[in-house]
Amino acid sequence: MLKIVIYIILLGIAVALVSGGVHLYRVSKRNASEMAQYEGKEITPKQLSGKTLVIYYSLSGHTQDIAERIQKMTGADMYRIQTVEKLNRWPWFYLILKKQLDDGVYPKLKEPLPDISKYETIFVGGPVWWYTVSTPMRAFLQQMNFQGKKVVPFTTQGSNYGTYFDYFNRAVRNADLQPSASFNNLPEKYNQAVDNKIATWINSLQ
Repeated sequence: MLKIVIYIILLGIAVALVSGGVHLYRVSKRNASEMAQYEGKEITPKQLSGKTLVIYYSLSGHTQDIAERIQKMTGADMYRIQTVEKLNRWPWFYLILKKQLDDGVYPKLKEPLPDISKYETIFVGGPVWWYTVSTPMRAFLQQMNFQGKKVVPFTTQGSNYGTYFDYFNRAVRNADLQPSASFNNLPEKYNQAVDNKIATWINSLQ
C-alpha cells in the first residue's frame, strides 16, 4: 500500500513538472513571436507635452526596470510606491496575498503620496499578482485622485496580465486613461526589442 502511495505522489510530481515545462515552453514561444515585431532599427519615442511622472510599485525589480526605461525615454520624474511593512517573498507569500485580495485589506503605504499637480502625463505601473492588480497598487489607487491627468497604465508579469487592466480602469479615479501596455519578464537578449515596444507605445499616446 505504501508503495502505491509513493508511486501516486511521484506520478503527481512528474505530471506537474511536465505541465510546468510545457507552460514555460509555450510562454517562451509566445514571447519570441510578440517581440519579433519590435526587433530591428531603434525606434525613437516622441516628446510628450508637459511634465511627465512615472509612478510604480516593484517587489522583484521587473516593474522598476520598465519604469526606469520609460523615465530614460521621457525625462520623467519618478515616484516609487512603498509599503510601511516590507513584503518578503516567503514560501507562503502568495497565500498571504490571496487572503489580502479576498478580504480587501491591503498593506499600509509610506507617505507622502506624490503631488501630481504639475504633471500632464502620469505612467502608473505595477506587477501582476494572482492575475490581477497587486495589493500595494490597490492601496495606492484607493487613496489617489488623478484630477483629470493623462494616466498611462502598465504591468509586468510572468506570462498573463489577467484582469489587471479591468480592475485598474475601474479603480483609478478621475483619470484621462491612455493606451496601456504589458511587459512579460524577459531575458536580456530582448532588451532592444523591449525598448522599441516602449517607444512604440509612447508614440501611441494622445
